[in-house]
Amino acid sequence: MADYNAIKGRLVQSLSSDPSITSAYEGQVWYNSTESKLKSLVKISAWHSGANLSTARYYSGGAGTQTAGLVFGGNLPPYTGATEEYNGSGWSTGGSLSTARTGMVGTGTQTAGLCVGGWQGSTNQTVVEHYDGTSWTAGTAYPTGTRYASVVGILTAAVTAGGYDTNYSNQSNEYDGSTWTEAPNINTTRSGAGRSGTQTAGLIFGGDASGSSTTAAEDYNGSTWTTGTSLNTPTRNSGSSCAGTNTAALNAGGRNTTVPAVISATEIWDGLTWTTSPASLATARQGLAGMGTSTAGLVAGGEPPTTGATEEFNTSINVTTAAAWASGGTMNTARRSLAGSGTQTAALAFGGNQGPAGTAVNNSEEYDGSSWTEGNNLNTTRYAIGSAGTQTATLASGGANPGGSPQSAVESYDGSSWTSGTSLPTATQAPMSYCGIQTAALVAGGFAPSYTSASYEWDGSSWTSGGALNNAVGQHSGLGIQTAALSIGGERPGALTNQTEEYNGSSWTVAGSLPSARQGQGTSGTQTAGLAFGGQLPSSTAENLGYDGTSWSTRPSLATARGALAGGGAGTDALAIAFGGNVPPHTGATEEFTGDTTAVTASTITTS
Repeated sequence: MADYNAIKGRLVQSLSSDPSITSAYEGQVWYNSTESKLKSLVKISAWHSGANLSTARYYSGGAGTQTAGLVFGGNLPPYTGATEEYNGSGWSTGGSLSTARTGMVGTGTQTAGLCVGGWQGSTNQTVVEHYDGTSWTAGTAYPTGTRYASVVGILTAAVTAGGYDTNYSNQSNEYDGSTWTEAPNINTTRSGAGRSGTQTAGLIFGGDASGSSTTAAEDYNGSTWTTGTSLNTPTRNSGSSCAGTNTAALNAGGRNTTVPAVISATEIWDGLTWTTSPASLATARQGLAGMGTSTAGLVAGGEPPTTGATEEFNTSINVTTAAAWASGGTMNTARRSLAGSGTQTAALAFGGNQGPAGTAVNNSEEYDGSSWTEGNNLNTTRYAIGSAGTQTATLASGGANPGGSPQSAVESYDGSSWTSGTSLPTATQAPMSYCGIQTAALVAGGFAPSYTSASYEWDGSSWTSGGALNNAVGQHSGLGIQTAALSIGGERPGALTNQTEEYNGSSWTVAGSLPSARQGQGTSGTQTAGLAFGGQLPSSTAENLGYDGTSWSTRPSLATARGALAGGGAGTDALAIAFGGNVPPHTGATEEFTGDTTAVTASTITTS
């Protein structure tokens, strides 16, 4: 047998500590003499949670990859045509299907997707639609009304297999983007099978074979279907790797009718055998949409119960820790409609109220990353205050007094005490919060006493009029700096808004809309990499959204739904903090957000 030197072209080193581990090549081996351990750099397979779909659903279609995925249609119930796009971090709203339905099948890419058939009411559908990255348009109808078919390939070169029309089907048809052509039948009549590959090198596996889950797998070479190596576990309605190949596929979750239950098991196909992975889904489910490859897979949605849960599968030398919120220290004074500034490890909370306007407080507290400490109070008791800056250099602008009247008071905090500064030109409550620094801040919108679109820039000593918002708004949030800011959501006369506006230092431009109208979110980050979390829609929400400079997409949600909360503002989209708010009634709870992290780790080699 060849030794390690012959295989890898290098000797095993004896080192007193682990080397600087890189991903230059897999299989590095060394002996750690201090620990008396033989170690290696090996691939690890694991699922980790991603941001939930905005619309929880099951039996939806899926297409694309782990970093450019697509989910469309499905059952809520009832049926939906909603489309969502995944960017590797979260989901954003895409164009809706022309025909809302469930049980359709999908393939292709995020910018060239294919949706075939489905079910609506008691009717199987022949509807075929094409997605161009923005909207769905009609394709050539499928020859037979069919639900729960399987499809592999791309928009202009696809092949379908099985499904359910008036009964379980063995039909197969090829599609060139405009015409359907009958292909040879599959060998095992079934619906709801997993799929991977292309029109000339396709693979289907599992499914519902006349009422029972099956392990049967088949290969397609462009002209015939051939029985292949079976799955280890009978499975139907699973999530599978539509962007994989016929020699590298992923199958996850589904239902095993031999032992009636939804499952979390994952199987990997390497072209020779199916192997049950030690990595299982965190949420067992069926009817989930699958996409991606065998080493970078993505599943979303499913039931029971109906879920929007998203999970990513990776086989890599990198270990990924999923983005998540974690509990932090509780504020000494619970409140809502408070203001905040700073970062996750150095935040400041000030003002707010504990219910009605008359319960306003002037308390100021500092956070060190684990606990809150009482600081010196604001000079002017108020709530719904505009804020900017850091824990040791904060600006508080405007707000409402305990009687609910707009205020023009401005105060600066130096890490110890508050000092009054030049008043706002117009008394304003609920202006845009969390934007800029103490010497270069931006205040926009609010109530003065009616809704206003006015904005003002602060240079550390005086206020100057800035460009007006396109729409008068209050109770909105902001993020960024004075020359690159966002105004997010808020309230207009009679209704909440989902509008986002971008500021370039002189004028505001309408930008990508929020998925739904809301007010009173906490924020963190910049104009091109920001977070907006919580808020009211009009009830309190835990939703967390990320902005990439163009559009909003979902991120992992807060543990506690709340509106009228505060965020650090000066944090980042990977390290954020949320505190206080309306649960209802009001809370002092703190949560800390950490984005996805990856690390290369060494594994100890054991012998027996």
